[in-house]
Amino acid sequence: MSFVVPAFAVVPVTVSSQFLAQQPGNGDNGGQGEDFGKSSPVGFLILILFLIAVALLVRSMTKHLKRLPESFDEPAAPVEEAPASEATEAPKAESEPVAKAEKPTAKSD
Repeated sequence: MSFVVPAFAVVPVTVSSQFLAQQPGNGDNGGQGEDFGKSSPVGFLILILFLIAVALLVRSMTKHLKRLPESFDEPAAPVEEAPASEATEAPKAESEPVAKAEKPTAKSD
């Protein structure tokens, strides 16, 4: 599909397209004055403050990560080996209660 302009409309179409494509000449450059695209000292100060904050956060996070244990798995109970003299004794009665280790509870603030 092609767009065909009639012969009597060629001149007004080209003139209007050239007029619409021009930059405004009334002094308003659409907010693009001589300082357009330049940063201000306030913006630079804010950037420096953000960089300092990031550096402090990284330092704090590193300290906290160094305090963490290598593994959160509970350590396996050590297997106690009986000395040779006790190995020949009779096994203990099953009726004796076995003390279970209590898990530490977390304190809530």
